[in-house]
Parts: sequence; C-alpha cells; structure tokens
Amino acid sequence: MLSVLAQRSPLLVKLRALGAASVRAAHSHESPDATPYYTKPVYLDNRTLPLPDVPFRASLTSQELSLKDKEQGPWNQLSQEEKISLYRIKFNNTYAEMNKPTNEWKSVLGGILFFFGITGLIVWWQRVHVFPELPHTLEKDWQAMQVKRMLDMRMGPIQGFSSHWDYEKNQWKK
Repeated sequence: MLSVLAQRSPLLVKLRALGAASVRAAHSHESPDATPYYTKPVYLDNRTLPLPDVPFRASLTSQELSLKDKEQGPWNQLSQEEKISLYRIKFNNTYAEMNKPTNEWKSVLGGILFFFGITGLIVWWQRVHVFPELPHTLEKDWQAMQVKRMLDMRMGPIQGFSSHWDYEKNQWKK
C-alpha cells in the first residue's frame, strides 16, 4: 500500500501545482488588450442577422476617411458611386450577392457519384475474386428437379407444397 502511494505522490504534487496555477490565472487582472482573439467581435455576412458586430473594413484609407466625413452631411449631395463605396466599407456583400446561387451542388453531386462508382468497383471485385461460385442448387434445372421430386414424394399433401398440385391434370391448382 505504501509503495503505491510513494509511486503516485509526485503525480499528486504536480496535479496540485497545476490546480493552483489555474486558480491564479483565473483571478489575475490582465489588461483588456490581452483578450483572446476568439472573444473579439468579427464580421460575418449572414442573411438572418443583417447587421454584423463590426464593419467589414476596420482600417480605412485617407480617401475612405474623407468619404466618411462627407457622409455626415446631406446624402442627396453624394453620388451613387460614393454611396456604394460607403456601403462597401460597412458590408462585404449585398443581399442579392448573398442570395446568389452557387455551383457547389455540382461538386457535391460529383463527389457522391465518385463514391458510388468506387463502391460499385469494390462490389464487382468482391463478386469476381472474393465470393465463391454459386452452388449448383441455385440453377434452374436443379430447382425444377427438386420441385418434381417433392411432388413425386407428395410432401405436405394437406396444407403444404403438394396440396397446390393437381395430380390428375398434372398442373398447379388455381
């Protein structure tokens, strides 16, 4: 019993040290700039959420900055191209561009058909090289002989196989 504790004690000391380190890290007061990248808001085009958390372009050129200053004035003084470039600063795609169909279905269908083809080749290879020959009992001649033998032996004359055969007319009953 003591030998087991002696072997495991360094492990327990390490686990305790790791636990204390994680508690210290959780209660430390770091600056807000040290926040992980995955907690910061990101831009995302989404039809169901029309207003993203942040604008599409975070850093603007001098031309875009002057356009943003011009935006504060009356909009009827802006040209159509300026309105479009203001829109492109805030958003990446329009609703029409987001709703535009893609040709992704072609690659998906191609992948599905490719895997069907590979599966077919594997099944064919197994039928040719892996599975044994079919037994002779599955041939039509053998099955006909078996039916004739069962009728000659009158197997199941009341409710079985022979009950459906008319022995006087030599044909199946209707």
